[in-house]
Amino acid sequence: MKLIIAYIQPHKLNEVKEELYKAQVYKMSVTNAMGAGQQKGYHETYRGVDIEVNLLKKVRLEIAVNAEFVQPTIDAIVKGARTGKIGDGKVFVIPLDDVVRIRTGETGTDAIG
Repeated sequence: MKLIIAYIQPHKLNEVKEELYKAQVYKMSVTNAMGAGQQKGYHETYRGVDIEVNLLKKVRLEIAVNAEFVQPTIDAIVKGARTGKIGDGKVFVIPLDDVVRIRTGETGTDAIG
């Protein structure tokens, strides 16, 4: 079992979800996030004042999957999110020791589904 965390551009969320659905991955959590990576933000002028915006809007996806879905999930995220430009995002894969489904009490791979 793995927990896959991905940070992507907000406008790519629908494309990523479509690719995940094609890979038969339907369960996910989506959160709005802000952060800075290699692109380091940008400058803009507001009422004549130069402002540095160094935290950019991102979307955070969290997806818990069983072993056989790890690579298809990663591939779907990359395919849906890639533009080839700086700021496309990152995917993190973290081991998951245990999972408990609250409603039924199922644990482990059965709880992920």
